[in-house]
Amino acid sequence: MELKRTSHAVYDTKYHLVWAPKYRKWILRGDIRERVKEIFKEIARNHDFDIKEMEIAEDQVHIFLSFPPRYSISRVVGIMKSVSASVIFREHGEVKREFWGGEFWEDGYFARTVGDKVTADVIRNYIKYHREQERTPKQLKLF
Repeated sequence: MELKRTSHAVYDTKYHLVWAPKYRKWILRGDIRERVKEIFKEIARNHDFDIKEMEIAEDQVHIFLSFPPRYSISRVVGIMKSVSASVIFREHGEVKREFWGGEFWEDGYFARTVGDKVTADVIRNYIKYHREQERTPKQLKLF
């Protein structure tokens, strides 16, 4: 387990995020693909995200990353999409002609939380244990 720290939190979060270019266009190839990778890495450095793995396919993005709990999943995806779209549109004018609506990425995304040893059953049992402990509190023996 890899614990990370901020000034007010200790965390171990990992997410698998997936999204696609608008209209599922096969636009992420060649120079654009490499530039999108660079942009995502730069965003990660600037926002304390930790990209564990990344695959930029021609028609979709897969990112396995960790980020501080001060960010919501939607905020992280929003940052990644908005910054990368702005840079790509600015540096690759030809891409704007492909996307007549002015948007580079689809609105939606897929998100999955990932854990090493903490499964759904572990969480259920943990909650059940604490629920039962509240009903039958026991005095702690200190000495």
